[in-house]
Amino acid sequence: MGYRDGILAMVALALCLLALAGIVSTDAYSTTAGAEAAGYGALQREVLGGTQLAAAGAEALASAPESAR
Repeated sequence: MGYRDGILAMVALALCLLALAGIVSTDAYSTTAGAEAAGYGALQREVLGGTQLAAAGAEALASAPESAR
């Protein structure tokens, strides 16, 4: 039973490595990685820029009439 489990684990690992190598070698992987990097950059700009917007919103809320709150 132990030998069979070991062989099955090795076959599964080999198939996973083969699938991973196939995915990495395609253009779809590099395109997706580039899109993820661009999305991360956009998110970072939004978060860092959003701090100024949040501060401006707090000032506008503080100066708003009581009925608007």
